[in-house]
Amino acid sequence: MGIVEKIKDIEEEMARTQKNKATEYHLGLLKAKLARYRAQLLEPSSKSGGAGTGFDVQKSGDARVALIGFPSVGKSTLLSKTTHTMSEAAAYEFTTLTAIPGVIEYKGARIQLLDLPGIVEGASQGRGRGRQVVSTAKTADLILIMLDATKPDEQRRLLEIELDAVGIRLNRRKPDVVFKRKTTGGITFNTTVKLTRTDEKTIRTILAGYKLHNCDVMIREDITIDEFIDVLIGTRKYIPCLYVYNKIDSISLERVNKIAREPHTVVISCELDLNLTYLIDRIWDELGLVKVYTKKRGAHPDLDDPSCLRKGATIEVVCNGIHRSLAANFRYALVWCGRSSKFFPHAQKVSLAHQVLDEDVVSSEHLLGIQSCARLNSNFLK
Repeated sequence: MGIVEKIKDIEEEMARTQKNKATEYHLGLLKAKLARYRAQLLEPSSKSGGAGTGFDVQKSGDARVALIGFPSVGKSTLLSKTTHTMSEAAAYEFTTLTAIPGVIEYKGARIQLLDLPGIVEGASQGRGRGRQVVSTAKTADLILIMLDATKPDEQRRLLEIELDAVGIRLNRRKPDVVFKRKTTGGITFNTTVKLTRTDEKTIRTILAGYKLHNCDVMIREDITIDEFIDVLIGTRKYIPCLYVYNKIDSISLERVNKIAREPHTVVISCELDLNLTYLIDRIWDELGLVKVYTKKRGAHPDLDDPSCLRKGATIEVVCNGIHRSLAANFRYALVWCGRSSKFFPHAQKVSLAHQVLDEDVVSSEHLLGIQSCARLNSNFLK
């Protein structure tokens, strides 16, 4: 029996099993087996070739956004309208056969937008070009799930199932669980909260199923069995997602209003250019980027070429983004007029550990000569 058949058998058994307190333990074991088989299916050995590799598209810009959806929902049209990159669009399915990159220029940032081929049901098991699509999606900082507003909500559920099956967790954060392997000493199990959705017995059995007999486990939130299995596997990707409903010009206003009120949702019409600007604004917000401007002493800040960093970035990250030697020779930096500055219009002295916020203007004595040299040589570490 092949892996696909084993996965199907387990899914059928789980569907037949009633969910209650008495069956929690059995379902937990089935979920652990299912996760192992899916990992084997999606991450084959080197002998079977690189079936799990994605499209050969170099990551560029300050962030990557992946467009995912069923065929003929408007992905190629959206790419053409927002990036001025031509992607063939037609009324028939599977017009796009490979990943086509474009660049959204917004607030000084360059956001790479990938138009991926349409996927079909069963993509997580390799149907169509499903493995390549989802492997590329795992490298994205944000996923846009493109949906047809004229079709039933089933399309959204099917796409979520396919992405969940390959280890992509949408709009969720990593569970607060510390897991550490050891060579000896057995299993050390500790919790800081009361577990109501699983128990220690089930967790220890799952560890045994993965042949983990020596490890430390610290659970700091009330997790489920699925979340604990995700921690064990360690390859899950937690990616923010926006659900983009296209073709709203073909449905009623009541339907548009209902869809638009759902969380993480944007309604658009590529045909009529409706709401595309708002969509780009939402993409920027979901990416969580901050713009930091640099300046020389006595000069105006360079507003045309900001450094776009992740939220939580520090002055040390800013220094490394300009030149590798800056942080090693660092004494202090000066911050003006940004959200993290406390003494506007006067400069504030900060250390390497200072966390920068959006629109900060940063200067340091060490930025004077090195910064210009770095820009000329394009030696930025985005």
